[in-house]
Formats: sequence, structure tokens, C-alpha cells
Amino acid sequence: MAEVALREVEDGDLDALFEQMRDPESVRMAAFTARDPDDRAAFDAHTARLRSDPELTFLAITRDGELVGTIGSFEMEGDTEVTYWIDRSVWGQGVAGQALALLLERITVRPLHARAASDNAGSLRVLERAGFAAIGTDVGYANARQAEIEETILRLG
Repeated sequence: MAEVALREVEDGDLDALFEQMRDPESVRMAAFTARDPDDRAAFDAHTARLRSDPELTFLAITRDGELVGTIGSFEMEGDTEVTYWIDRSVWGQGVAGQALALLLERITVRPLHARAASDNAGSLRVLERAGFAAIGTDVGYANARQAEIEETILRLG
């Protein structure tokens, strides 16, 4: 089995992460993305904020030492939420689930929350396998789809 690990995001990761986060199918599935995934300056500014904010967690996911995504946690409206982005080339290979398990060992705050587009069955499955349970839905504007869509809200603990 491939070894999945978490580490700090490094400067050398940024080009690969930018490419991962602008993949059209990945963007469509994530739905709630940057206004313009092709805007490198906006990506760099956002990533710099994430890396410098001590109040949140922003980590690289590697599989056998190769960068395959990011995972993190942040506070939103008093709730701690988790989020992740997995390179499409490794979808369906257990990377998201393994990375989430590693993050849950580091982030001990409970309850934890997560959100996913309600039609993103893969992401919902990853979260549910990790113990998250759906507690409701919301409708929000998804930049990637240029429309309001339903997202499922999940909670752990």
C-alpha cells in the first residue's frame, strides 16, 4: 500500500498545487472554488495567507513522497472545519481518506465540520467513512459552476 503523509507546504509545491487546483474536472467537483482558478496572482496571495496564518492548518499531502494535494482546517463562524484538495490523478485510491485520518489525529477539536457539494459523492463518502455525519444542507453560490448549488454540511463528534 502506498504511504500517505502530511507535511508543511513548501515553496517548491506551489506550481504543482496551482495546476492541481485549476484542473477543470476537479474545480467542477469542488464547486466552491476561487473565482478564477487560472489567476496565479490570486492563488499566490491566497496561499501566502494560508501559510502565514497561525490560526489555521494548511498541509501538503504526499503519497510515496509525491505531492498529491492539500488538507487543512480553519474556523468559520465559530466552527472548526476541515477541507482537502486531492489531485485528480489519485482519486479513488484512498488518498483522501488516509490524509483525513492523519489530519484527525492532529486536530483534536470536536466537533469538526466539513462541507461538500451534495453531488460530490466521492468526497461525501470519504467524510462519512471518517465518521462525519450529514447534519443538514445549505445553498450557496459555487464559483466553479456559476450557479447556486446545494452543499451538504457534515459533523464529526
